[in-house]
Amino acid sequence: MASKRILVVDDEIGIRELLRDILQDEGYQVELAENAAAARAARLHERPDIVLLDIWMPDCDGITLLKEWGSGGLLTMPVIMMSGHGTIDTAVEATRIGAFDFLEKPIALQKLLKTVGEALKHSEHLPKSEMNLANLGKSPIVVALKDRLDKIAATTSPRSLLLIGPKGCGAELCARFLQKANTPWLKLTEFNQLATAPLDILETIRDGLLYVSELTELNKTEQKGLLLLIAKADKYNVRVVCSTSENLPKLQTDGLFDHNLLQVLSAVSLRVPALDEHKEDIPDLANAIASLQFELSDIEYREFDIAALNSLRNADWPGGLAQLDAVIHNLLQTSLGKKISLEDVHRVLHQFDHAKLWESGSEDRRVVKPKNEGMAIIGSNLNKPLREARDEFERYYFEYHMQAAMHNMSKLAEIAGLERTHLYRKLKQLGIKIKA
Repeated sequence: MASKRILVVDDEIGIRELLRDILQDEGYQVELAENAAAARAARLHERPDIVLLDIWMPDCDGITLLKEWGSGGLLTMPVIMMSGHGTIDTAVEATRIGAFDFLEKPIALQKLLKTVGEALKHSEHLPKSEMNLANLGKSPIVVALKDRLDKIAATTSPRSLLLIGPKGCGAELCARFLQKANTPWLKLTEFNQLATAPLDILETIRDGLLYVSELTELNKTEQKGLLLLIAKADKYNVRVVCSTSENLPKLQTDGLFDHNLLQVLSAVSLRVPALDEHKEDIPDLANAIASLQFELSDIEYREFDIAALNSLRNADWPGGLAQLDAVIHNLLQTSLGKKISLEDVHRVLHQFDHAKLWESGSEDRRVVKPKNEGMAIIGSNLNKPLREARDEFERYYFEYHMQAAMHNMSKLAEIAGLERTHLYRKLKQLGIKIKA
């Protein structure tokens, strides 16, 4: 088994080297950092199992660095704070923020080794790194969103919240933010439970948070089940957060969304901005995603050069966070240099530009189809009953445009002139499978 890695952060060279020698004698790998800047770099590149962190440093105090790691989703290792002139208040503040323990200098050998051993056992139960609301950005529009969520988190009534925004905007990060520590979380994927046993869902998630990711995927019976669930949520101390990328009032007018459910959900609602609305956050987001990819896999960590980050910021992101995450993952996996360059970003962002998927010179860039194929379909159906002929034509129509739209359901709905809910029902009726 590989020896555990310990990062020692202290501005006094004598203390750093003494701790290194002691811990190396015990079989640990030790890296040293003389200040917060070096500690940040080491945290990203080496993934230490434990950090010994001095409170008083010239560029940034240890408490501030601890808060930074905590808010950025990087506090996934035990941190043992150290100080030669600490107070009880300082120790309490450090442990409240997330430090594992507090050691006063000079540190006794046995106390050091015992605390390190206990911290290693504790590390097995720490959460893994994941994206959180802090990663979404610091732009004014995102800060305002966070402030509103903070206000909602401080209340207990009403129990429901509606998040409105395009797919990939980060609605689930907002829902996660509202989840209280050490309470249950459920992202509902089996919507039929809403129709058959909505109160059983509440029992399962008692004292926690239920997240429903796209309301328009619910049929009328499931919508009524959700309405009942929200009405009973207070009894089970459950917060219900729903999100949608569709115009619910219009769907309600068209008879596709329950009027009473819309009224309840409209009581507290927030719009979550699309990624393209806060592009200034993209450089920080790219670095955060790269760090998390490094945390969760064996991908070698690479930094972005300035030109690469600027290119990412200036690009269009119709797929939101999911698209950005895929691009960053691709760049980490396929870039060859020590840093991810502007050329790397151009290579990945434009890799489909010259693919032979498109008809040369076509304005709408649709997939090439034989010119007489549509007429052949129509001709072969003229002797069939009207309903069968119509179904076969509609099946051909939707399959044709689904392929042209690369299975983008929003684009297909726009081409067909249908609401998304109506489109899904039509495809199901025609037996056309939708790619996940």
